[in-house]
Amino acid sequence: MQRSTNESQLMEPPTGRPQSAGSDSAPDVHPALHPSITSIPVTPGVNVSGVSDYFEPHSHALSQGAPDSPSAAASGARSRADLLRRMSRSSNELNLVDVDPRAAHPTLGLSGGVISATFCIPYTAGLRREADWELKPRRGTSALFDSFSYLSSPATPWNHTLVGWTGEIGEASDFVSSENTSAIATTVAPLSKSSAPIPVDSSAPPPLPSGDGILVSKADRNRLDRQLAHDKSGRIVPIWMLNEAEGSNGDAHLKDQVRWRRYAEHELYPLFHYKIHEPTDGRSERKWWADYYRLNQKFAERILEIYKLGDIVVIHDYHLLLLPSILRQHLPHVYTGFFLHVPFPSSEFLRCLSRRKEVLEGVLGANMVGFQSYSYSRHFSSSCTRILGFDSSSAGVDAYGAHVAVDVFAIGIDATAVERIAYGDTKIEEKMAAIRELYAGKKIIVGRDRLDSMRGVAQKLMAFEMFLEEFPEWRDKVVLIQVTSPGSLGDETDHPEKTQNKVSELVARINGLYGSLSFSPVQHYPQYLSKDEYFALLRVADVGLITSVRDGMNTTSLEYVVCQKDHHGPLILSEFSGTAGSLNSAVHINPWDTRGVAEAIHHALTMSPEDKQAQQKRLYKHATTNTVQSWSRNFLKRLLTNLSSFDQSIATPTLDKAALLAQYLRSKQRLFMFDYDGTLTPIVKDPSAAIPTDRVVRNLKALASDPRNSVWIISGRDQNFLNQWMGDISELGLSAEHGSFIRHPQSEEWINLTEKFDMSWQMDVMEIFRHYTERTQGSFIERKRCALTWHYRRADPEYGAFQSRECQKHLENTVTKKWEVEVMTGKANLEVRPTFVNKGEIAKKLVEQYGDRPGEAPDFVLCLGDDFTDEDMFRSLRASKLPREHVFSVTVGASSKMTLASWHLPEPADVVSTIALLNGTADAADLGAQAVAEGKSSLDSRI
Repeated sequence: MQRSTNESQLMEPPTGRPQSAGSDSAPDVHPALHPSITSIPVTPGVNVSGVSDYFEPHSHALSQGAPDSPSAAASGARSRADLLRRMSRSSNELNLVDVDPRAAHPTLGLSGGVISATFCIPYTAGLRREADWELKPRRGTSALFDSFSYLSSPATPWNHTLVGWTGEIGEASDFVSSENTSAIATTVAPLSKSSAPIPVDSSAPPPLPSGDGILVSKADRNRLDRQLAHDKSGRIVPIWMLNEAEGSNGDAHLKDQVRWRRYAEHELYPLFHYKIHEPTDGRSERKWWADYYRLNQKFAERILEIYKLGDIVVIHDYHLLLLPSILRQHLPHVYTGFFLHVPFPSSEFLRCLSRRKEVLEGVLGANMVGFQSYSYSRHFSSSCTRILGFDSSSAGVDAYGAHVAVDVFAIGIDATAVERIAYGDTKIEEKMAAIRELYAGKKIIVGRDRLDSMRGVAQKLMAFEMFLEEFPEWRDKVVLIQVTSPGSLGDETDHPEKTQNKVSELVARINGLYGSLSFSPVQHYPQYLSKDEYFALLRVADVGLITSVRDGMNTTSLEYVVCQKDHHGPLILSEFSGTAGSLNSAVHINPWDTRGVAEAIHHALTMSPEDKQAQQKRLYKHATTNTVQSWSRNFLKRLLTNLSSFDQSIATPTLDKAALLAQYLRSKQRLFMFDYDGTLTPIVKDPSAAIPTDRVVRNLKALASDPRNSVWIISGRDQNFLNQWMGDISELGLSAEHGSFIRHPQSEEWINLTEKFDMSWQMDVMEIFRHYTERTQGSFIERKRCALTWHYRRADPEYGAFQSRECQKHLENTVTKKWEVEVMTGKANLEVRPTFVNKGEIAKKLVEQYGDRPGEAPDFVLCLGDDFTDEDMFRSLRASKLPREHVFSVTVGASSKMTLASWHLPEPADVVSTIALLNGTADAADLGAQAVAEGKSSLDSRI
């Protein structure tokens, strides 16, 4: 049999010297206290249910069967989050949304188009002057490219368009065989020698890259655009990153093309994999960040050129974290989904990123964010709470007046295609026979990884060495075939030769200790393999070994499972891999536990045929059922479900300022009721620091000076605070401690509405509050005359919320059963107060004092508040006899939160702008509403 050069090297007898390395709550419980919101673990470890938090907690229930229809899926749901979860995880069988999504979601106005944005197009492009470009399949992210092909196929109802950067461009003559080279390394100068592939043919040196850049004419670019627009796998729209000004004839000189990936792969990729660089002066990072922002901006511009109303935009991975927000700025109502294919770190690691806020805010421009693993989604929600201060839950994040859904979608592979290739080529059978002959009588362990510090190759080799030491009976009876491909750019900033040299030293040491002249127990191949060799190795292997120390989607594990459908070789999989949560039947290991991995290898090699077959059956069923096609369908279905649920049937609309101003101008008796914290001023960690700005004071004074206006501040603050900051405005009415005290306009006397009430309950409450203050770092007690408040704004968000729930249960089981008091939950605080005192009673009295005869009642009421205590005011206004069109109840915060208010404003700054609009000093953003309202008012007066 004539062997290829590739094959002969893989199968030649070992020499003893290694090659050098290459490169779910009772109805009376408030939604804010629902377990789906409060029971959120923070860091990986043990879940409250006792299951490892690296695995999605619903996976075991899912495996027992799925409902037959969406209605069956929705039955029994006890919350919005539960409804969405049930709907999205119903049967994988085709339903209406798979056939006609526009009919399934008629209120969304879908166009039927999907635009996918990914960093690079699926090809490496080689320039041929005056001819079609040379296009070769791009290595890596094969599962992602398969999903694009599926969405473009007749099997889906979507019209799909792929948008991506061209990648680094090179002359076609610079390209060599696609089986043996790294496309990037052949078009740009490698930043280190380990990033370049080691050719199989030692007589053929690596091609010399075009270090000075490449000149691409406008005609050349247009030709590639046309070529990709008619690609067999679907329409592709390339993005040209032209770093130099075009010439008069449209020619562009592409230089330093790798610059567009530097920030993502030097800064984001390592940190997302829990690796932090040494500190620098930040100059390079600032330059890389500018390029990163420009890249995302360029993607947005290109998408805007092809976007049609009703299109869905799906954005992929860490290179495009800013794109959702940039698109949202241009298209406020765009339907956007984002999926991160790599791990997302805990908030403690993300804090180390200088651009952490920009990155999170960028992603929060999407309607839904998807992750490979449950722990990654939890880390993202936790980071949004800890870093940005947004409310989050297991269902998503409330940010900027919108709800951003967060969910888990374990991506798969095109199992049918993998199986067809692996079992449909006689060349693979020949190579399998050759490998078996070469390692006759020996068990074969196979590993394929990128050569970077995140893939755990060194940990694998150390564990294999421990295995040979602890289990000497396996010496000369087992061989580890380790294939490594070039590492990422991110690893190059930390001297990749360290990883390379470490691997080489370990290989040499193992082969020196346990090898011989005729056999080496470790066969290390630092190169890319052809598909034939790769699938031959996966099929012939007795054990698959993956020891990544941090990983997102690991396609090798799934491809190994498909290739082992007949041989039933066990799979040893790192628990830190994003695929581990899906492949529950694999042998899970901790790559940092060397002895544990060694014992797992021994266990895998000594498993009974029955156990192997049972394990393989479960793994194979998962790999062939949860494919990249089902992933694509499920992601889009869940996105549509979220869009329909949150944006249309649940969301509180944004305040119609034109209607507000028009009614204000028509009215003669006006009543204003404002909460203070979180409404007129932002929530801050130190309550004493929440002082009103000069703009707030001036606008309130101007509003109260109009004799037709009755303006009240109804706050949980005490009398002293309100007197200090609002007391100078004599026209202003004040209510302190949620209605316990009131001060009427043009008066300095405070009236105590609770003076006849026994306040002895405060001693019991103070004792409990002190107990939790001692145990919650950063918490403190605020003593008011009629209420006691326990604050945890300065405490850890998750631990503070946990302690708050415990404290609330303690109070409800003791104090509230003894005294006529109630426990109120606010923003990062608990307050105990008499039951007959609340903001709703004050709002009711203020409306009633006008009288209920015609012409007496106020014809304009504006009530604003941000938290649970303000719902009493909204409830009181709903129960009043005032015409609905005269009442504007407004909650401040996310449009998706459950509220009795009729409108919403995103944040306190919008409240101040609204007051300014009524005062006649509109901001630039409100000029349109002012023009519309004044036009209506003028028309009404003429009529």
